[in-house]
Amino acid sequence: MIGSIKGKIILKTEKFLVVEVSGVGYKISVSPDTLSRVDALRLRSGKNDTPILFWIHTHVREDALDLYGFLEYPELEFFEMLISVSGIGPKGALAILGVTSIETLRKAIGTGDTSYLTKISGIGKKTAEKIIIELRDKMGEEKESSSLQGELDAMEALKSLGYSQNQAREALKKVSLVQSHPGKTADLDTNAKIREALKILAMK
Repeated sequence: MIGSIKGKIILKTEKFLVVEVSGVGYKISVSPDTLSRVDALRLRSGKNDTPILFWIHTHVREDALDLYGFLEYPELEFFEMLISVSGIGPKGALAILGVTSIETLRKAIGTGDTSYLTKISGIGKKTAEKIIIELRDKMGEEKESSSLQGELDAMEALKSLGYSQNQAREALKKVSLVQSHPGKTADLDTNAKIREALKILAMK
């Protein structure tokens, strides 16, 4: 099995990258969030051919061998936990990881918050319940978090301002990812999340 790949990106689409290593191109499926972070890495380096490391999950099917790539190892670990849930395949797990931070997903699963998973992640209620039942014990003990309800409230506020659910999700995810970086303080309150999300949406 392939554990990781490091090479230069020779093709980028909305759903996958082709990474070249020693003259061989590997097609790697990635989330929209990973795509945007790859762009940021290349922009910071000032070079489009900068080698980038991807942690890889290899999914073997009868007629294909699919690669799923992640920039951080904890993302790969969480992805593999999600696909261990019956009924969730690699594409579904990638979609779930693409809408909010791992830390926020851990809180939602650990506290059994199905409403958060269905509204923020966009998955069905039965799937959300299945994820919680099968993964809650693996999340460790999580205290009830007001930040989850705050994010739901922020989403509803953004929708009331005319933004679509997908636009609101994407903006709130970026706010959540910024707050999860080292050196950041405690969770933002709902109004602060809305303000930060509006700044992100205004840049588009």
